[in-house]
Amino acid sequence: MDALDALINRVSIPLLEAPGPSAEQLELMFRAALRAPDHGGIHPWRFLVIEGEGLDRLGELFLASAKARDPQLAPERGEKLLKAPRRAPTVVVVIAATREHPKVPQIEQQISAGCAANNIVTAAHALGVGAMWRTGDPAYDPQVLQALGLDEHESLVGYVYLGTPSRQRSTPALEPSDFVSRWDGA
Repeated sequence: MDALDALINRVSIPLLEAPGPSAEQLELMFRAALRAPDHGGIHPWRFLVIEGEGLDRLGELFLASAKARDPQLAPERGEKLLKAPRRAPTVVVVIAATREHPKVPQIEQQISAGCAANNIVTAAHALGVGAMWRTGDPAYDPQVLQALGLDEHESLVGYVYLGTPSRQRSTPALEPSDFVSRWDGA
Protein backbone atom coordinates (compact mmCIF):
# COMPACT_ATOMS: atom_id res chain seq x y z
CA MET A 1 0.00 0.00 0.00
CA ASP A 2 1.20 3.48 -0.88
CA ALA A 3 2.24 5.60 2.14
CA LEU A 4 -0.16 8.45 1.34
CA ASP A 5 -3.01 6.00 0.87
CA ALA A 6 -2.27 4.48 4.28
CA LEU A 7 -2.20 7.91 5.92
CA ILE A 8 -5.33 9.25 4.22
CA ASN A 9 -7.48 6.13 4.51
CA ARG A 10 -6.50 4.67 7.88
CA VAL A 11 -9.44 4.11 10.23
CA SER A 12 -9.74 2.76 13.75
CA ILE A 13 -11.22 -0.73 13.87
CA PRO A 14 -12.86 -1.43 17.25
CA LEU A 15 -13.94 -5.02 16.49
CA LEU A 16 -10.94 -7.26 15.94
CA GLU A 17 -10.56 -11.02 15.92
CA ALA A 18 -7.93 -13.69 15.39
CA PRO A 19 -5.58 -14.03 13.82
CA GLY A 20 -3.48 -11.24 15.18
CA PRO A 21 -0.49 -9.87 13.33
CA SER A 22 2.29 -12.29 12.49
CA ALA A 23 5.77 -11.90 13.97
CA GLU A 24 6.90 -10.44 10.64
CA GLN A 25 4.05 -7.92 10.61
CA LEU A 26 4.78 -6.88 14.19
CA GLU A 27 8.45 -6.44 13.27
CA LEU A 28 7.46 -4.09 10.43
CA MET A 29 5.12 -2.14 12.72
CA PHE A 30 7.91 -1.68 15.25
CA ARG A 31 10.33 -0.65 12.52
CA ALA A 32 7.79 2.02 11.53
CA ALA A 33 7.38 3.06 15.18
CA LEU A 34 11.13 3.55 15.53
CA ARG A 35 11.06 6.07 12.67
CA ALA A 36 8.92 8.51 14.65
CA PRO A 37 10.27 12.06 14.93
CA ASP A 38 12.80 12.07 17.74
CA HIS A 39 14.38 15.40 18.69
CA GLY A 40 17.78 14.66 20.18
CA GLY A 41 17.77 11.02 19.08
CA ILE A 42 16.90 9.86 22.60
CA HIS A 43 14.35 7.20 21.59
CA PRO A 44 11.77 8.03 24.29
CA TRP A 45 9.60 4.95 23.83
CA ARG A 46 9.30 1.29 24.53
CA PHE A 47 6.65 -1.33 23.82
CA LEU A 48 5.08 -4.35 25.51
CA VAL A 49 3.38 -7.03 23.41
CA ILE A 50 0.56 -8.86 25.17
CA GLU A 51 -1.09 -11.94 23.69
CA GLY A 52 -2.73 -15.18 24.79
CA GLU A 53 -3.11 -15.65 28.53
CA GLY A 54 -1.42 -12.30 29.08
CA LEU A 55 -4.62 -10.68 27.79
CA ASP A 56 -6.63 -12.42 30.52
CA ARG A 57 -4.14 -11.28 33.17
CA LEU A 58 -4.34 -7.74 31.78
CA GLY A 59 -8.14 -7.86 32.11
CA GLU A 60 -7.78 -9.08 35.71
CA LEU A 61 -5.39 -6.20 36.37
CA PHE A 62 -7.85 -3.68 34.87
CA LEU A 63 -10.61 -5.08 37.11
CA ALA A 64 -8.48 -5.14 40.28
CA SER A 65 -7.33 -1.55 39.80
CA ALA A 66 -10.89 -0.36 39.15
CA LYS A 67 -12.14 -2.14 42.28
CA ALA A 68 -9.33 -0.55 44.30
CA ARG A 69 -10.45 2.89 43.09
CA ASP A 70 -14.15 2.10 43.52
CA PRO A 71 -15.09 -0.77 45.84
CA GLN A 72 -18.73 -0.30 44.72
CA LEU A 73 -17.84 -0.87 41.07
CA ALA A 74 -20.92 -1.86 39.10
CA PRO A 75 -20.74 -5.54 38.06
CA GLU A 76 -21.35 -4.72 34.39
CA ARG A 77 -18.47 -2.22 34.42
CA GLY A 78 -16.25 -4.82 36.05
CA GLU A 79 -17.16 -7.42 33.43
CA LYS A 80 -16.40 -4.95 30.64
CA LEU A 81 -12.96 -4.21 32.11
CA LEU A 82 -12.22 -7.89 32.57
CA LYS A 83 -13.02 -8.63 28.93
CA ALA A 84 -11.51 -5.44 27.45
CA PRO A 85 -8.11 -6.84 26.44
CA ARG A 86 -9.79 -9.72 24.59
CA ARG A 87 -11.23 -7.22 22.07
CA ALA A 88 -8.19 -8.18 19.98
CA PRO A 89 -5.71 -11.05 19.82
CA THR A 90 -2.72 -8.73 20.30
CA VAL A 91 -2.29 -5.62 22.41
CA VAL A 92 0.79 -3.42 22.17
CA VAL A 93 1.34 -1.15 25.15
CA VAL A 94 3.10 2.02 24.00
CA ILE A 95 5.17 3.64 26.72
CA ALA A 96 6.76 7.09 26.72
CA ALA A 97 10.15 6.46 28.32
CA THR A 98 11.07 10.10 28.91
CA ARG A 99 14.25 11.32 30.54
CA GLU A 100 15.83 14.59 31.55
CA HIS A 101 17.49 16.27 28.60
CA PRO A 102 18.94 19.79 28.36
CA LYS A 103 17.34 20.53 24.97
CA VAL A 104 14.35 18.18 24.69
CA PRO A 105 11.47 18.84 27.09
CA GLN A 106 9.36 15.98 28.43
CA ILE A 107 6.37 17.01 26.33
CA GLU A 108 8.35 16.60 23.10
CA GLN A 109 9.41 13.14 24.21
CA GLN A 110 5.80 12.19 24.99
CA ILE A 111 4.67 13.48 21.61
CA SER A 112 7.43 11.45 19.98
CA ALA A 113 6.13 8.31 21.71
CA GLY A 114 2.65 9.25 20.47
CA CYS A 115 4.04 9.49 16.95
CA ALA A 116 5.52 6.00 17.42
CA ALA A 117 2.06 4.73 18.40
CA ASN A 118 0.56 6.43 15.35
CA ASN A 119 3.19 4.83 13.13
CA ILE A 120 2.17 1.43 14.52
CA VAL A 121 -1.51 1.94 13.68
CA THR A 122 -0.70 3.35 10.23
CA ALA A 123 1.71 0.50 9.46
CA ALA A 124 -0.94 -1.96 10.64
CA HIS A 125 -3.41 -0.45 8.18
CA ALA A 126 -0.86 -0.64 5.38
CA LEU A 127 -0.36 -4.34 6.19
CA GLY A 128 -4.10 -5.08 6.25
CA VAL A 129 -4.13 -5.50 10.03
CA GLY A 130 -6.91 -3.79 11.96
CA ALA A 131 -5.86 -1.44 14.75
CA MET A 132 -7.47 0.58 17.51
CA TRP A 133 -5.54 2.93 19.81
CA ARG A 134 -7.24 3.03 23.22
CA THR A 135 -6.61 4.67 26.58
CA GLY A 136 -9.20 5.12 29.33
CA ASP A 137 -8.67 4.78 33.08
CA PRO A 138 -6.33 1.76 32.76
CA ALA A 139 -3.85 3.95 30.87
CA TYR A 140 -3.40 6.26 33.85
CA ASP A 141 -4.00 4.08 36.88
CA PRO A 142 -0.87 3.84 39.08
CA GLN A 143 -1.61 0.20 40.00
CA VAL A 144 -1.81 -0.79 36.33
CA LEU A 145 1.31 1.18 35.42
CA GLN A 146 3.29 -0.43 38.23
CA ALA A 147 2.12 -3.94 37.33
CA LEU A 148 3.14 -3.33 33.70
CA GLY A 149 6.61 -2.37 34.89
CA LEU A 150 6.61 1.34 34.11
CA ASP A 151 9.25 3.38 35.89
CA GLU A 152 8.31 6.67 37.51
CA HIS A 153 9.74 8.63 34.55
CA GLU A 154 7.49 6.73 32.14
CA SER A 155 3.89 7.15 31.08
CA LEU A 156 1.50 5.00 29.10
CA VAL A 157 0.64 6.50 25.72
CA GLY A 158 -1.95 3.90 24.85
CA TYR A 159 -2.98 0.35 24.22
CA VAL A 160 -2.86 -0.48 20.51
CA TYR A 161 -5.27 -3.33 19.82
CA LEU A 162 -4.32 -5.36 16.74
CA GLY A 163 -6.09 -8.12 14.83
CA THR A 164 -8.16 -9.06 11.85
CA PRO A 165 -11.03 -6.64 11.24
CA SER A 166 -14.34 -8.41 11.90
CA ARG A 167 -15.92 -5.99 9.45
CA GLN A 168 -14.76 -3.13 7.28
CA ARG A 169 -15.21 0.33 8.63
CA SER A 170 -15.08 3.72 7.05
CA THR A 171 -15.34 7.17 8.47
CA PRO A 172 -16.27 10.31 6.59
CA ALA A 173 -13.33 12.22 5.18
CA LEU A 174 -12.70 15.54 6.88
CA GLU A 175 -12.10 18.66 4.84
CA PRO A 176 -8.72 20.29 5.43
CA SER A 177 -10.25 23.74 4.86
CA ASP A 178 -12.29 23.23 8.07
CA PHE A 179 -9.07 22.98 10.11
CA VAL A 180 -6.41 24.93 8.22
CA SER A 181 -5.92 28.68 8.17
CA ARG A 182 -3.03 30.90 7.18
CA TRP A 183 -1.15 33.35 9.36
CA ASP A 184 0.86 36.16 7.87
CA GLY A 185 1.93 37.87 11.07
CA ALA A 186 -0.14 40.98 10.45
